[in-house]
Amino acid sequence: MCGIVGYIGKEPAAPILLGGLKRLEYRGYDSAGICVADGGQLHVAKAKGRLENLSGMTDGGRTLPGTVGIGHTRWATHGEPNDINSHPHLSEDGKIALVHNGIIENYLELREFLERKGVRFTSETDSEVVAQLLEYYYKKTDTVLGALYMVLHRIEGAYALGIVCADAPDRIYAARKDAPLLLGYGEGCNFIASDVTALVQHTREVSYMEDGEVAVVTADGITVLNAMELPVAKPRQHIDWEISAAEKGGYPHFMLKEIMEEPEAMRRAISPRIKDGRLVFDGLQLGRTELENLRNIAVIACGSSYHVGMMGKYNLESLTRIPVEVTLASEFRYCDPIVDERTLAIVISQSGETLDTMAAMREAKARGARILSIVNVVGSSIARESDDVLYTYAGPEIAVATTKAYSTQLAVLDMLGIHMADTLGLLTAERYDALVCALQRLPEQLDAVLADCENIKHFASQYFNHDSVFFIGRNLDYALGLEGSLKLKEISYIHSEAYASGELKHGTISLIEPGTLVVALGTYAPLFDKAMSNVVEVKARGASVLALTTAQQRGQMEKTADAVMTVPDTEPMFLPSLGVVPLQLFAYYVALQRGCDIDKPRNLAKSVTVE
Repeated sequence: MCGIVGYIGKEPAAPILLGGLKRLEYRGYDSAGICVADGGQLHVAKAKGRLENLSGMTDGGRTLPGTVGIGHTRWATHGEPNDINSHPHLSEDGKIALVHNGIIENYLELREFLERKGVRFTSETDSEVVAQLLEYYYKKTDTVLGALYMVLHRIEGAYALGIVCADAPDRIYAARKDAPLLLGYGEGCNFIASDVTALVQHTREVSYMEDGEVAVVTADGITVLNAMELPVAKPRQHIDWEISAAEKGGYPHFMLKEIMEEPEAMRRAISPRIKDGRLVFDGLQLGRTELENLRNIAVIACGSSYHVGMMGKYNLESLTRIPVEVTLASEFRYCDPIVDERTLAIVISQSGETLDTMAAMREAKARGARILSIVNVVGSSIARESDDVLYTYAGPEIAVATTKAYSTQLAVLDMLGIHMADTLGLLTAERYDALVCALQRLPEQLDAVLADCENIKHFASQYFNHDSVFFIGRNLDYALGLEGSLKLKEISYIHSEAYASGELKHGTISLIEPGTLVVALGTYAPLFDKAMSNVVEVKARGASVLALTTAQQRGQMEKTADAVMTVPDTEPMFLPSLGVVPLQLFAYYVALQRGCDIDKPRNLAKSVTVE
């Protein structure tokens, strides 16, 4: 969702801010703005639409002088997307400028309070309330830091704040609660940002702010204070991925680049965890005693990560015989979950900052559950607050529609299931070895799947003009269909739904009419014959069937389906890791045919940091 970047140093700030915002575009936004402090003056420029509009308005930042500034990309929540509602927001006297990610839950109450004091608002946003409240307290305390702490005691909700003041043009103030914000350390300059991607061109040394912390950032150093206004020593982390990882590298879209990176991402997720033919999770404190004491496993996630959890339910229960419940993070807190000290909560998030997931994790932890997180971003909030964390090592993922992050999450969860089953003594040596060998073959098999992308492009050219698509499958294929359907709908805007094949006659089949596209998934060998029966059912109602199956079953599927995509044969539990790639490519090429903005689908954001 919204992006923040701030810079203070010796170079002109505006071009650096625009460059940082450019690298944050992938998070999703509908307007952008920057504020640069020059002596005792604040210069603000804001524009609705793409960042190019703001860059053109400011001649690439050259029309805004000054070496201190803050920038923001906004994804509208309160108030329509327009120039006025864009950030940064100015206080009424023009002395304070502020950017904000998150939501101020009690903003109406605070707005009414300030309006009774004579304050006039210019925007519809909750964020402007913070800027006006800062001015109100600044006039009482005459110090920005003192006023900021008074504001933080009054506002409720989630926030990452970047603030500059005309009376203190040699510093940036930052504050954080339930929204990501990090500090970047440079040579003669320093930074704030909501995402490390904004900073890697300038520095690799960062630290992550915790809830309740406030930072005072100058060109010479950064001071961090806790909620009690006491200094905090912040450990630094080195970012070790290359800038090129966040660039297209010759591909037309980040999404295609990231699909093509899946074999290598899978290698990074798997290879370091296999030593001498054994799965090894360094630092994981889940021994046999802890596992035997578990009553249940709660998987908590949103979006594609939730679909990983759905896949994991089948495999975890089959391997460990421990009951698994998968719950959408946004529902978890409100369903009075059956979670206690005998529960393992597996929390899955690409960014490690998803607000719903973070809140659900805290609820599970408060009820006594042990928290094991699967995340991509090292040092993220969810990772820091977990009892155990397993990183996916997918590298930066820029496209809004997740691909390689999903695949690596799935691989890590499958490896965890095998490790747990082995620890519990539920796998024979032969079975364990077979699973580990199959794991090691996955990256090479993914290369083979990607080599068939021209056929998938052809199928997309045949089916891109459908208005409604149904995915059907059983067991693991049903869970796979959920992700395939989501990929198609989120980037091509085609109405798409996934159903368990056995539910067709309980209502869904009434929607099948001549010409309806059905994507039939038949990779799961134990239920292949039943999958074929469902293909026959929808064909009898006039559906066009695009099928996905294994190389071994291709001949059988071709007897009924109109077109067939295949993946190599492997252990059944790993087939979704191969099967998701043709579905991702199909969605990509369909969206390409329809002329959609593939990397930035409408109304969507990469990291959801509001509830």
